[in-house]
Amino acid sequence: MRSAVCTCGAPGKQPGYLSPGTESQNDGLTTRLPKAGETILGQKFFVGFGGKGANQCVQSARLGAKTSLICKVGSDSFGNDYVANLKKNGISTAFVGQTTDAATGTASIIVNSEGQNVIVIVPGANLLLNFEDLKRASDVICKAKVVVCQLEITPAVSLEALKMARASGVKTLFNPAPALADLDPQFYTYSDIFCCNETEAEILTGIPVGNLEDAEKVGRMLLGRGCKLVIVTLGAEGCMMISGDEGIPKHVPAGKVRAVDTTGAGDSFVGALAFYLAYYPKLCMEEMIRKSNCVASVSVQAPGTQSSYPYRKDLPQDLF
Repeated sequence: MRSAVCTCGAPGKQPGYLSPGTESQNDGLTTRLPKAGETILGQKFFVGFGGKGANQCVQSARLGAKTSLICKVGSDSFGNDYVANLKKNGISTAFVGQTTDAATGTASIIVNSEGQNVIVIVPGANLLLNFEDLKRASDVICKAKVVVCQLEITPAVSLEALKMARASGVKTLFNPAPALADLDPQFYTYSDIFCCNETEAEILTGIPVGNLEDAEKVGRMLLGRGCKLVIVTLGAEGCMMISGDEGIPKHVPAGKVRAVDTTGAGDSFVGALAFYLAYYPKLCMEEMIRKSNCVASVSVQAPGTQSSYPYRKDLPQDLF
């Protein structure tokens, strides 16, 4: 099966397209986030599936994309569960490797009553994805319509996936998360679309993003580093986009909703954007972003990460 969206990223178990990466997620709900050294009582705890690459891949698949995930998990119960979860979501696991050298990646997440969160990631097997794994997956990378990468795997491996895609004329979508202040400059030039949030933008540029004008500044700075198109996601305020072709920043607002849990909303947006890039390439970028905002807005209205991601059948049909 040819995948339209290929994600090279991380899966993970969390308490709490084609993309590589997975983590397991443990989520704890509490009225507020604890201060340093403080112990507070929580209200709810659950374990779910996460990891940026896997999240983005799952959201794309739920919108109807044929997707593949290139990643590595542990030969443990979390890893076995994750492979089953990907298959359940209709994602190709042909290049999901399992290893005995490390445990499946995990992320611990605490969410407050306003839906804000703090996250600690333990990458585990994610960091063992290597160049040989990419070579084995070269056919799916080079025949995809969109390749999505992030930084929850070794950065050099993500960069190589982008280079392989670019060499085959495949559109590249890069989400620099978790952000690195010393990001390899090649990431800017090999990304057709460079999509970061306010925090990541500040780490990359040193400019705090507190309003639309700040988002414009960082967008222009990132364009100056070689990006073709920059999207700065702004949470409830939507997105700021700026293209090297036009050079005029455009604010694309998001609809107003009551957020229950914002965990994974950015991944929902990226996964939706990958879907529209692959299946509706003639849409203007502003419209793709507007539709992706709508999908992500649905995800924040339910708790959890992947568990909150909407299916195509549950969304307004004018999004398709």
